[in-house]
Amino acid sequence: MPPAKKRVRAYDPTKIRTAVLTQFTTVREAVAGLSDEQLGRPTRLGDWTVRELAAHLTMSLGAVARALDAPEPAEADVTLQNWAFRTSAAADQVDEDVRTIVAGGADLDALFGQAADRLGQALPGVPPTRLVRMRFGGMTLADFLVTRTVELVVHTDDLNDAVPGLDVPHDRQALAACTRLLADTLALKAPGGAVEVRVPPYAVVQCVEGPRHTRGTPPNVVETDPLTWIRLATGRTTWRAELAAARVTASGERADLEGLLPLMS
Repeated sequence: MPPAKKRVRAYDPTKIRTAVLTQFTTVREAVAGLSDEQLGRPTRLGDWTVRELAAHLTMSLGAVARALDAPEPAEADVTLQNWAFRTSAAADQVDEDVRTIVAGGADLDALFGQAADRLGQALPGVPPTRLVRMRFGGMTLADFLVTRTVELVVHTDDLNDAVPGLDVPHDRQALAACTRLLADTLALKAPGGAVEVRVPPYAVVQCVEGPRHTRGTPPNVVETDPLTWIRLATGRTTWRAELAAARVTASGERADLEGLLPLMS
């Protein structure tokens, strides 16, 4: 008997839209309160400062409105199942665009406001099935907005890391969607049922080739919290560092994900 086809996770488009706008507003308010010294602080994103990071966040949301303004592509060749594996292809262009914005001296709060206003005008009445063209292909609007939760959640964490004392909260729905998408990406990268990865309270996936667990306690289990998982999946930290800090627990001879991480960077 062939293996059962994995069910693709569904996301509520209305909740995702609300989560994206809520997280963006929260970040905007936090950035508006930063001093020039804080905006000039280094981040863990190469030689980007907080200023470049903030500018990138306005681009991430603004991309949705720009995509809706453009002609609809013929097909959706990018899905939530392959999106994370394609992001590196756009890294150089993203970096160039961010530096151009910052070099132009644009006011950050104005950029945040423009992005929010444009999206607020563009989204109403647009069906989630509408196709949009992003940097490396066509995608449904619903799926594209789910990817924006990853951008916003990951970079909110980058912002908190860069500015001591800053504690920008994560919208629960945005954090959940980001966690689940990255967990599903791991299951796609390493299909199988030998290891159960738990990221309570948001995600549980099975992955890695080997004997499939069917009942009782799985023999190979990895468990961690959402932000640690997101940092591992995006290369902000390492498997060994989080094991040593006891932010990851791994039991069983197959429960070693070091060779599979990061999923995107």
